Amino acid sequence: MKMYKTLVLTDHSGHSDQNSIYAILQEMLLHPQCQLIDVASRGLPSNNTFFQQLQIDTLKGTTIGSDFNYTADGRCYVKDLRLLNVKDYDLLFLRLPRPIADEFLLWISEVFSHSVIINHPMGIIATSNKKFLLNFPTVCPGIRLCTSIKDVMHEVSNYPIVLKPLKEYGGRGLLKINSQELDDGSTIHQTKEYLKTIEHQLTSDGYLSMRFLKNVTQGDKRILVADGEVMAASLRLPAKDSWLCNVAQGGTSIPAQVTEAELDIVKKIKPYLQDAGIFMYGVDTLVDDDGQRVLSEVNTLSIGGWPQAEEQTGLPLINTMIKKLFQYADRQEHPNHHGL
Repeated sequence: MKMYKTLVLTDHSGHSDQNSIYAILQEMLLHPQCQLIDVASRGLPSNNTFFQQLQIDTLKGTTIGSDFNYTADGRCYVKDLRLLNVKDYDLLFLRLPRPIADEFLLWISEVFSHSVIINHPMGIIATSNKKFLLNFPTVCPGIRLCTSIKDVMHEVSNYPIVLKPLKEYGGRGLLKINSQELDDGSTIHQTKEYLKTIEHQLTSDGYLSMRFLKNVTQGDKRILVADGEVMAASLRLPAKDSWLCNVAQGGTSIPAQVTEAELDIVKKIKPYLQDAGIFMYGVDTLVDDDGQRVLSEVNTLSIGGWPQAEEQTGLPLINTMIKKLFQYADRQEHPNHHGL
């Protein structure tokens, strides 16, 4: 039985007591294949040279124990802080939120080419961009990559849309648009005038246009998947008079069941994610105008909600996920292969 020395890269500066990392790593510590877990935070100024300047020999971290828990001052990230040697680790567990540059992910892929990486950086680059959804038009609302104001106006001539920045998350930057009015979640603007203010980003990066669904008030369902298996789901409902379901934008979360249509969606996207080296991901669905659940988002970067889902279901979801994680690591006979 292989024993794993694990390194976790995170950023504690944005954590709250609801962050999944604490429950996940506590459970990982108990697994018989876990030799040790070191954690290093992007939130420490002393790690700027590693995370921002890509200097390999400057990463500082600490070995965690049973006292690894959230505190507002992040003391568990600086206790017995020391320089780490990246060559010491068999397993790299990425728990980094946006913003995270593709350049950094490419570099991490090379630096830890000797390790199993969850989720693989090259896979994150390929799948965390909202353009990834263009691979699945049959299970999404009407979608299109828009790179000009003309593109956007063509879409809204057919139906109202939500315009999504390609690399944002948590509901940030979403725009609800019809031919005359644009709603940024707090203010109503004139559509063409507002689009001119984002024209540079529109033409340089692009936005994903997705048909706005009138049933959005029925909630955005987050489905947690590990190693291709659906583990749990929760329904995120928008705040009163809002169309944004994200909890970060004022929504609330309640337990939910996974429908047959959603299982089919996971089945359809699963091979793409497996080939990309994605072990853990979140699948988001909305109810379309025909009353069916359709795919609205795939999250492969830093998937939260595990403790909350465990509390809602009463099932040992984190324990099961950690078992799958080490089984997945054992299967990676060629860590450099990620199918891209």
